[in-house]
Amino acid sequence: MAAHPERLLAAVVLSLVCFGLVMVFSSSSTTALLNDGDPLGLAVRQTLYALVGLGAYAVFVRMDPGTMRRIAPAAVAIAGFLLLVVLVPSIGTMVNGSRRWISLGGLGAIQPSEIAKLALALWIAQAVIRRPERLSTPRGLVPFLGVTGAFALLILIEPDLETALIACAMAFVMLLVAGARARHLGVLVGGAALLALVAVMAEPYRRARLMTFIDPWSDPEGAGFQAVQAQVALGTGGLHGVGLGDGVQKAFYLPEAHTDMILATIGEELGLIGVLAVLIAYGLFAVAGYRIALGARTLHQQVLAAGLTTTVVIQAAVNIGAVVGALPVSGVPLPFVSFGGSNLITFLACTGILVNIGRRSHAPASRLAVVEGAGGDRRRRDGRARDAGAGGGRRAARAGG
Repeated sequence: MAAHPERLLAAVVLSLVCFGLVMVFSSSSTTALLNDGDPLGLAVRQTLYALVGLGAYAVFVRMDPGTMRRIAPAAVAIAGFLLLVVLVPSIGTMVNGSRRWISLGGLGAIQPSEIAKLALALWIAQAVIRRPERLSTPRGLVPFLGVTGAFALLILIEPDLETALIACAMAFVMLLVAGARARHLGVLVGGAALLALVAVMAEPYRRARLMTFIDPWSDPEGAGFQAVQAQVALGTGGLHGVGLGDGVQKAFYLPEAHTDMILATIGEELGLIGVLAVLIAYGLFAVAGYRIALGARTLHQQVLAAGLTTTVVIQAAVNIGAVVGALPVSGVPLPFVSFGGSNLITFLACTGILVNIGRRSHAPASRLAVVEGAGGDRRRRDGRARDAGAGGGRRAARAGG
């Protein structure tokens, strides 16, 4: 397992998805029964989303890097179009004051911002390998900052501040791994900080969230309600929890118990042990994902793996931080666990890419036939791929042995 981080990553993700199906059923069935609805309704839908996501995983786990590079421009164009379309009142669906979804009728809805993160990662990874030396200058970063900024602005307008910031963080890590200088990327950091400040000050509910973050109990029936109910759920669970399915907070007390706040339901029903198990799972995902990035054969694969891993890890951290009170309440779901089709399908596609990259790092170089193009690897010298050098030769020998 240690020599094949992609196996660990796949096992962790499959475990989280299966666990998520159980917790979606547990957190949604009680409310459905009280409303004379189908207790299996959301669990069945989540299962269908998981099956579609596994299909996306199967596609990307077999896709060669050349195809990933070729589809990246089209993917980012489609994602940008969807981010514009979702803002049209007659098309985008308004839920809880945000226009983030495009309804597909009985098939559910798609959330363009989730698709946009994957599309942006694919585009940045293929763009940096064309001329990686340009990343050392501020001028060379302009296209990347422009596309990332445009996506972040469109996502913010929905409004969805947290997802916009996650996209900026992903782009920052990818450009840094590709060779950009940290001081030049300060523009991206500064822009994201300014974006966050403007967004917080422009929306009264965000200002209220920020003010009640320090002491949510100062307004337990208003802005601090969700944070307070999450704390009550976690406190009630104690060490071992009240038992799977026996939680009370999910019954109209805890808002979004099956989506953004599903970790609070886990804490109430499975206790601290259940929460720690989830934290360990994401820790293992981070270790495996970054090991895949470090072992990648080419710059394109290394940048892409680092970006996708960062996206999952940061989103998990933002969600967990909001539930336990370490961060202001956010609207991002817990990866692989929370109810939601776009999030689950997109992250399973990301997992397929990571496993694909991990497998290629172990395959003999003679079997890969991957051409990254001129400048495709920052460690190339006089036309030779990294694997042709001493270090690459040793890695290929280990993979073939």
